[in-house]
Amino acid sequence: MPDPLPTHAGPFALGTFAARGDEFPGLVTGSRVRDLSDLVPSVRALVEDWGTWLPRLGELARSSDGTWHDLAALRVLTPIEPGQILQSGANYRKHVVDLVAAEKESVHGATPEEARADAESMMDERARNGVPYVFLGSPRAICGPYDDIVLPALGEQHDWELELALVIGKSGKNIPAEEAMDYVAGYTISNDLTTRDRLYRPDLKAIGTDWFTAKNADTFLPTGPFLVPAAFVGDPGDLRITLRHNGVVRQDESTKDMIFDIPKLIAYVSTTTTLRPGDLLLTGSPAGNGAHWGVFLKPGDVVDSEITGLGHQRNTVRSGQ
Repeated sequence: MPDPLPTHAGPFALGTFAARGDEFPGLVTGSRVRDLSDLVPSVRALVEDWGTWLPRLGELARSSDGTWHDLAALRVLTPIEPGQILQSGANYRKHVVDLVAAEKESVHGATPEEARADAESMMDERARNGVPYVFLGSPRAICGPYDDIVLPALGEQHDWELELALVIGKSGKNIPAEEAMDYVAGYTISNDLTTRDRLYRPDLKAIGTDWFTAKNADTFLPTGPFLVPAAFVGDPGDLRITLRHNGVVRQDESTKDMIFDIPKLIAYVSTTTTLRPGDLLLTGSPAGNGAHWGVFLKPGDVVDSEITGLGHQRNTVRSGQ
């Protein structure tokens, strides 16, 4: 557990922890954790009956009953085992404008001013009339917020993408955007790592991107430390996302920069798939990826990540070869 301890908005949060090798769901109140294994088998079970459990968790947080641990003495695991993992791509305006403008300069010969103006116009039109871009991730890629990131043998351009993630709290299909926030149980932090030079298949150019290979290596989705109930987070459209790579700030942006906000994302994905409690929806990554800086992850690197009210992550990078 890094120093300082991760903090959370509101009177309590949820997580999954290990003590002496035994894993258990826990109720976090500041620096203390109540073992909930005498009541439920997992955080996922709590979320599956969220309407019943949320008020009861508040009562438990105020009580001294049960087994309590010091947070500093526990291993912090990913807070919830998700059902589906839905990942939003190209959802931060400045990030996408930077990418489009760079392509227009390098490929089409536009001046920097022309390229940026054209890219901004495209994003305005996309926000008005477009739809989100969403793909699926593998739950096997998830690791804890303080676990090592293990670089796969294939590829060299291993990159970070810090994202606000939400956890669905009740089932729904074809959810109207104006009702979408009622389906959010809480929020957590996810770093959706990508191996850039494995993203496009040279042997299958017509197919395009290979999301499976580029994004789903083991440990490529550090998630946590906590699931913070939505009621405690405030406006999820105004949170700060900050990532440091070896102490250097690389991403530092507000969720205000989203092209499609959370209600639109939920409405969009629910037209295709039924959302169920425990599903994880990542909302996109802001500007400042390694590809932007020309810097990628190497063994020995340290990645520190935080989002307002949700705690922080610290991951050390090592080679899997």
